[in-house]
Amino acid sequence: MTEMEIVKFFAGVFILLGAFLSLVTAFGLIRLPDVYTRNHAASKSATMGVMLVLLGTFLYFWLIEHHFNSRLLLGVAFIFLTSPVAGHLIARAAYNSGVKLSDRTVQDDLAKARKAMRAEELK
Repeated sequence: MTEMEIVKFFAGVFILLGAFLSLVTAFGLIRLPDVYTRNHAASKSATMGVMLVLLGTFLYFWLIEHHFNSRLLLGVAFIFLTSPVAGHLIARAAYNSGVKLSDRTVQDDLAKARKAMRAEELK
């Protein structure tokens, strides 16, 4: 195997793994029961899926076509920084607006923390 074939193989693997994670995201958005678990699926696996697709594309164009594209790296950095934060803020906004948890939810740590804060404020 030559270097070019190895690079093409790994770039293809990254792109296919990213596409698979994006497919997992789609199934998670359809099948999961409430806003919070859907948000988790969308923010975590979609972030990794998009990052892998961009990384595979970057590797292919840099090592095969000899074209360094810093915009792809900036895209990876931007997605890595903003997507988890946005997912957290969306979940917190849903919780603060009173969206109910699923019936299958086992524990609500934020409710316990808020109850303790209110009790301390009343003292």
